[in-house]
Amino acid sequence: MHIVTDFPHKVREIAHASVPMPDGTRLAARIWMPEGAEDAPVPAILEYIPYRKNDHTVLRDATMQPYLAGHGYAVVRLDLRGAGDSEGLMEDEYLPQELQDGCDAIAWIADQPWCDGQVGMIGISWGGFNGLQIAALRPPALKAVVTLCSTDDRYADDIHYMGGCPLGEQLSWASVMFGRNTLPPDPANVGPGWRQMWMQRLQGSGLWLKTWLSHQTRDAFWRHGSICEDWAAVDVPVYAVSGWADGYCRSVFRLMENLTGPRKGLVGPWAHKYPHIGQPGPAIGFLREELRWWDHWLKGRDTGIMAEPMLRLYMQDSVPPAGQYTHRPGRWIAEPLWPSPNVTRTAFRLGCDGRLAAGGELPEGMLSITSPLDVGMASGKWCGYAKPGDAPLDQRREDGGSLCFDTAPLAEALEFAGDPVMTLDLQVDRPVAQVAVRLVDLHPDGRGTRVSFGVLNLTHRDGHAAPQPLEPGRRYTVCVPMKHVAQRIPAGHRLRVAVSTGYFPMIWPAPEPVRLTLHTSGCALDLPLRPWTAVDGRLPDFGPPEAAPVPGTETLAPHEPCFEVTEDAVTGRWQMRLTDGIGTLRFADRDLTLHSEGEESYTIAPGDPLSATAEARWHHAVSRGDWRVSSTTWTRLTADATHFRIEAHVEVFEGEARVHEERWDERVPRQFC
Repeated sequence: MHIVTDFPHKVREIAHASVPMPDGTRLAARIWMPEGAEDAPVPAILEYIPYRKNDHTVLRDATMQPYLAGHGYAVVRLDLRGAGDSEGLMEDEYLPQELQDGCDAIAWIADQPWCDGQVGMIGISWGGFNGLQIAALRPPALKAVVTLCSTDDRYADDIHYMGGCPLGEQLSWASVMFGRNTLPPDPANVGPGWRQMWMQRLQGSGLWLKTWLSHQTRDAFWRHGSICEDWAAVDVPVYAVSGWADGYCRSVFRLMENLTGPRKGLVGPWAHKYPHIGQPGPAIGFLREELRWWDHWLKGRDTGIMAEPMLRLYMQDSVPPAGQYTHRPGRWIAEPLWPSPNVTRTAFRLGCDGRLAAGGELPEGMLSITSPLDVGMASGKWCGYAKPGDAPLDQRREDGGSLCFDTAPLAEALEFAGDPVMTLDLQVDRPVAQVAVRLVDLHPDGRGTRVSFGVLNLTHRDGHAAPQPLEPGRRYTVCVPMKHVAQRIPAGHRLRVAVSTGYFPMIWPAPEPVRLTLHTSGCALDLPLRPWTAVDGRLPDFGPPEAAPVPGTETLAPHEPCFEVTEDAVTGRWQMRLTDGIGTLRFADRDLTLHSEGEESYTIAPGDPLSATAEARWHHAVSRGDWRVSSTTWTRLTADATHFRIEAHVEVFEGEARVHEERWDERVPRQFC
């Protein structure tokens, strides 16, 4: 990483500013701009997220915002209503009030003396989501968007559900926000009213997990904020970015296919991170790429960015299985549009003898399986952050509980780019059932690296809006879409398709063990084969990553990472346990100490899907001098045959005095899942 300190413009920072909303609520902003912008206005770039501008995102923001300001932009980091130092209450993600506040904030920014009236939005994850959603509302001053690690479809492709199956990570994400929502605004910024603002949050933020589990189908709750409901509403230029290790890479391809305005896409090897700090590497000079985008759309300069291919992808080379990668070997490829004329969709049929082949005669027959409930313990995380354990482990044990179909050892390398799709001709013996399909790079020594995967709640076989129970014994033909990927399988390796009846804790298990039978004559893998093209060899280099320097911090207690999968040899119970957080950091320049530590666990007993348990606990603290607040939150998710059960507890302290405590014990009916 090249640290840049010499910029074309000197940078002025406003650590805390208030942005008034029409209803009188004031949102908190941190602003960087070129010195003298009031006399020579510049375009502005807005990032609008709930993650506390003056502590939780300080280090990350420091790498980006001064860099952009130093190149002639005003950059505004705005906390959502009810988050950080902003007034009001935040009761869920992407509510209409949040989106309207974003539109009003853009109008306020455009009207400031330091802004020339043109505004862009950038954001990763939450900020990538609401950037697209606000673009669909068409605030006049918004001229372009950069959206990273986001989605166009809140039901089909977010952290809550996949293929109609509840994701285990839904509990994880709910617990993260449960803990963060207990934190107060900073008295140094908001003054003596901080405590009243804090009490409002503690008493009104609610239990988000219950809200999300109460909407198990694609209803109006999820259609709100899903721009795929009306692609034409987004008419500003969009640059969409993600990574193969991220949970959100699929949306980049749908945005390229369906948006009608100017657009570009970029998918690297990265997890859920900005590409200039992207891991697994290689990280790229993304801030320079971002400047090319803004200079083109906000300053009217011909940077050449729109003359380049619409979509750039990182074609990954084969790697051994590992729970974490710091680097993925590979090369960049480019597509003029999506779907690509360079991709040939090719059917690989399944034989009842376990073969997978694109041609020739294969024996037909029936194969059945009831997968062990621990299939999925080597899955890693749905959304990777490049942390230990995020990536899937060796797939051999998972494959042992699955129906597997292998190619012969490849005579030459096989390369594909796009979304593999699995068609299955199947029957099951229960009214509610799931299927998981994994694509595995099978190494000559027997190790297996998961390349892609997909899951489907079979009651959602005809759509996610109105699931229907299965008729035991009846044959169905279903399609299971898998995550997009660009991957090279080298000569001598084999490609494997593995099919299982569950994938816990990636997805919550069906209420009963299921016997699934495949009729191989009707099963096929549709693989998007993609050869090397001459354009690939002429792509300009992104350049090395560069960033502005981060402020000095003191680590008072480091975070101790843990990601372990264990089997109890006495009971047979499996557990996945992991930790998260930052430990304890002190920001010397503001005399602020910040602490966060979390732990998650997922357990299941053999043969009993109703034994599945997910649990998360977080501890947070913020302090300065004699002022100290802390909180502990705990969430537990279980289920019986008919209902999910959510147990939760929050305890909050000011100094040594407990100022808030609340408990929940909620039941939510299961809807064919």
